[in-house]
Amino acid sequence: MGRYRPPRPYSSPYITLAGKVMLEDELRFLGYTKRPEVTKALAAAAAEGDRSENAEYIYRKKQLREIDSRLQYLVKRLEKLTCVDQKPDDESKVFFAAWVILEDEDGAELTYRLVGPDETDAKKGWISIDSPVAKALLKKQVGDEVAVKTPSSDVYYEIMAIHYDEP
Repeated sequence: MGRYRPPRPYSSPYITLAGKVMLEDELRFLGYTKRPEVTKALAAAAAEGDRSENAEYIYRKKQLREIDSRLQYLVKRLEKLTCVDQKPDDESKVFFAAWVILEDEDGAELTYRLVGPDETDAKKGWISIDSPVAKALLKKQVGDEVAVKTPSSDVYYEIMAIHYDEP
């Protein structure tokens, strides 16, 4: 028996156009390029004989399972996603896909972009719309102060700027 894993909490079904293109590209790459390569390598490893002690065969089977699992996830996820490719009517407030410049209590500036959970990237400053920071920012305006609950204490930010175009 495998160990029990509780179901993951549902994430927001929103994605930017660039994020959707990225997931579709990954789906095409895995389905039409990577999977055929691994299948060919698996067939070659299987032809070598005894499969029970064939490390290459075992590795390729595992790799194929991972690819198939990711393909299944991408197909299901892309069906459920709603692509947000237009700016909101009121650009003075924080909504999905907004770039937000914040100032913390020490005067340091932080720049975040609110994106879907499938396209988060900490290096770029892209945070999930489901994150505590994003939830605190939603529907706020420039000049508003927001409090974000952390495990140790509350952190306060002031919204310095909001825009919807790439910086």
